[in-house]
Amino acid sequence: MREQSRTDFFTILPGEKISMDLSTTIAGVQFPTCFMNASGALCVTREELYALGRSRAGAIVTKSMTVEPRAGNPEPRYFGFPGGSINSMGLPNLGYRAYAELIPELAQFGKPVIASIAGLCEDDFLTMARVIDQARPDLIEVNLSCPNIPGKPQIAYDPVDSERLLKRLRPLITVPMGVKLPPYFDPAHHVVMADVIRRSGVDYLNLINSVGNGLVVNPRQDSPVIKPKGGFGGLGGSLIKPVALANVRAFWKLLEGRIPIIGTGGIMQGVDAFEHVLCGAWAVQVGTVLVEEGVGVFERLERELMEALAMRGQPSLHECRGKLKEL
Repeated sequence: MREQSRTDFFTILPGEKISMDLSTTIAGVQFPTCFMNASGALCVTREELYALGRSRAGAIVTKSMTVEPRAGNPEPRYFGFPGGSINSMGLPNLGYRAYAELIPELAQFGKPVIASIAGLCEDDFLTMARVIDQARPDLIEVNLSCPNIPGKPQIAYDPVDSERLLKRLRPLITVPMGVKLPPYFDPAHHVVMADVIRRSGVDYLNLINSVGNGLVVNPRQDSPVIKPKGGFGGLGGSLIKPVALANVRAFWKLLEGRIPIIGTGGIMQGVDAFEHVLCGAWAVQVGTVLVEEGVGVFERLERELMEALAMRGQPSLHECRGKLKEL
């Protein structure tokens, strides 16, 4: 007799295929599955974006683009270690004109295209928004939270600057507009930024970008593991999941579940995605695990999330979104 495990509503047999609804809708855009790449993870070049299109990813998210092409920070600028990663990539990208040409091509894969823009100054965002909007991606994501540009502070830590920029962008963007935010560590900051989001016409949130300015040391060489910024870089992977979950939950509650949230941070297994959904996420993005395993990771994560839902008797993501219980 084959070994089996009983659930409330399902019997899962080894090797059995599980079919569940992992689709989601964000700002009126339908996603075939809730998993997608985080901007910055294997999404810079045409080849990388095409690989995402052919994969099981539920969307294609571009690298955060700047006005001019950028080579990024000097190597080594990424390092993976047990429990996470550190990077200081410095926004290497093809420049917004190249992505504007690529976006119509990416539509052939039949899944949403999210164009991420990250200006080095306020006017950069406005320049890119006009052209990228004309290329007709499904959504435009305004990245206010890159921590790895030397001398450039994260805009989203200044609520006044953030609100001014978002209100200038909103009339220029006709597709749904999202905002990628950094981690906030004080409830007062959550409250302030939630008010900014309400007033600025934002259609969805992406929480969170990497936890900025960590330092990982190689004790054998008496040096940091990455070169830029004296070794300081953004942290990702499992070690930042509690911070990401806290931000997802805080904004879910403050915004009363009315603005869709993409949860990003610490998703290494399917159950991690389930935790993000419990806290209030509509979908999730993966970075560290995608870099480490490649685009085949989407199939694994999808299977693991379906197993997690089956073990709880949940037929879809919608049934458990935001249902985190209080102790």
